[in-house]
Amino acid sequence: MEEVPHDCPGADSAQAGRGASCQGCPNQRLCASGAGATPDPAIEEIKEKMKTVKHKILVLSGKGGVGKSTFSAHLAHGLAEDENTQIALLDIDICGPSIPKIMGLEGEQYVEDNLGVMSVGFLLSSPDDAVIWRGPKKNGMIKQFLRDVDWGEVDYLIVDTPPGTSDEHLSVVQYLAAARIDGAVIITTPQEVSLQDVRKEINFCRKVKLPIIGVVENMSGFICPKCKKESQIFPPTTGGAELMCQDLEVPLLGRVPLDPLIGKNCDQGQSFFIDAPDSPATLAYRSIIQRIQEFCDLRQSKEENLINS
Repeated sequence: MEEVPHDCPGADSAQAGRGASCQGCPNQRLCASGAGATPDPAIEEIKEKMKTVKHKILVLSGKGGVGKSTFSAHLAHGLAEDENTQIALLDIDICGPSIPKIMGLEGEQYVEDNLGVMSVGFLLSSPDDAVIWRGPKKNGMIKQFLRDVDWGEVDYLIVDTPPGTSDEHLSVVQYLAAARIDGAVIITTPQEVSLQDVRKEINFCRKVKLPIIGVVENMSGFICPKCKKESQIFPPTTGGAELMCQDLEVPLLGRVPLDPLIGKNCDQGQSFFIDAPDSPATLAYRSIIQRIQEFCDLRQSKEENLINS
């Protein structure tokens, strides 16, 4: 059974397909037509296609500019260091597809033999082209990515999303609902203006029954490479991600400090881990990646035990 938006008016309501909460729902047109909430057939097609994908992770953020795509890229790089692990990175930030640039891809879709990428950026004639699409066209593109791409045997599918809780987020959750999503990693920075939006993101996850793997506090201080002293570039005026996670009872996966090399490597389309293997940021990333893997393995083990019991 697919998830429906919070405050769904129901297929029999006069507001069916017309309410504010209907925007972005794959069943919006059917409900508005009065034909009833017949599930989009693509949901079952995607479920079948995703049988070869072991783990599915969404990377979310409430606000833009917090390093969500950078984290998605380095999560993919880190997991792909094991040559026996197959990784796919899907960029559904339709209007701002930055993954091809961060991954150093120009016309190619494979970073390594075991790391593939799909993005709307590959479909543009120029990186400067604007994607000016309404919700239904965005939803259709996400459906095509999930249903029509030949994903093959994949251990981890990482989905990089745009900021917020809008069309793209509803679509990917609804289309993948039957295929089982492991959970979401939510990216924030320490200051309250970011945490405020992350609270909304956590609330969204709970409303659509999307498991929360945990929160990552990005740009969490700057460690001077010479004197090794730490400075707070974005002061955590309300306690930062740690206090928020305690209040909302969600795991804090870790903190990634600022490192100028991260931005430089992303601009050059290279893995930061190779250039700075001993950086505090690299060590933080590796610890977080390990915790994500442990979460996915534990979730899979629990589900297998339920099936066998």
